[in-house]
Amino acid sequence: MSAINNYARLSFKQSTKSHFKYNSKLLASIALTASAGLLAYNYNNNRNNNNNNNNNNNNLFGKALFGLGASKAVDSENKFEANVRSANGQIENKEYYQKVYNAIAQKLIDVDDYDYGSYAPLLVRLAWHNSGSYDQNDNSELKGGSYAGTMRFKKEQADPENAGLVTGIEFLKSIKDEFPEISTGDLFTLSGVVGIQEMEGPKIAWRPGRKDLSTDYTPPYHRLPDASQTTGSYLRNVFHDRLGFNDEELVALIGVGHSIGRCHKQNSGFDGPWTFSPTVVSNQFFTLLLSEEWKFKKWDGKKQYEDEKTHSLMMLPADMALKTDSNLRKYVEIFAKDEEKCLNVFANAFSKLLERGIKFDTEKMYFKTLSEQED
Repeated sequence: MSAINNYARLSFKQSTKSHFKYNSKLLASIALTASAGLLAYNYNNNRNNNNNNNNNNNNLFGKALFGLGASKAVDSENKFEANVRSANGQIENKEYYQKVYNAIAQKLIDVDDYDYGSYAPLLVRLAWHNSGSYDQNDNSELKGGSYAGTMRFKKEQADPENAGLVTGIEFLKSIKDEFPEISTGDLFTLSGVVGIQEMEGPKIAWRPGRKDLSTDYTPPYHRLPDASQTTGSYLRNVFHDRLGFNDEELVALIGVGHSIGRCHKQNSGFDGPWTFSPTVVSNQFFTLLLSEEWKFKKWDGKKQYEDEKTHSLMMLPADMALKTDSNLRKYVEIFAKDEEKCLNVFANAFSKLLERGIKFDTEKMYFKTLSEQED
């Protein structure tokens, strides 16, 4: 078991405190003697100190940059609001959805036979892909997004960008059986909220009201971001023009999303984790993107980068565009210095992503983590 794997398992276990059952084999395996493990320890040991030292200075800097590109963002937001479906007003109360949240979170504890001992990153990816198919320029019933819950069908699962998500769908099957009233779109998006919050991430606003529609509403393939692309203009084409996000939100969604989990060669053609703690939501992606030397990986898979120090981390070509595009890089630098701002921007953007293509008239809900309910 690799040092990253050991560290990630321990991090996810610790993040929910007494909810996790420790065993002697796990505790014996956490000696991070490899260079990757040492770097991971150093990063996390300094994480809080760096945030405290930089918060005061960077808050002013971040506010100064927040309004750049606002005109285009407003136009895009207006366009988005005109191409939506109305959410179902017949919903359960908040206590019901907190119970669903708890059931998902508890299963993340009880079933740990996935990457680094956690299905949580996979559930975040499922929620992302379930929502990221939305196209604000498509006025047909195939506009995509999480509303129709069509990810439950093999047709949408067969989109090459969705390879591997069936494992997350199967993970949630018992939850759907226990709570049959919840729609598929609501379940898949809520599972992403659970994944983020139970991995020490920020609170994510969420609302129910999606409806299960037929396979006829399945959106076209290839709408999700292509990781092999190398330019900021491509990323803007997806995130600005189709999804309605600005540069700051674009950078946060990619970078924080890639702070967790890993790629699998059999699914995407890429392989490896982005960070040393892939079961902890953080700004580590941004600090590593800037601080490490990244070289092309010599292997038989798709073109990707690896860190020169440990050869244990990876970056995608599209990730590197965040560094090479000057307008995107400025947000990378802000987020690397100010984790609190980074996670706040991400939380708002991720909540918006989950609701793309839907008009809600209900109040946003926030859920307590398992550890918060224990306190």
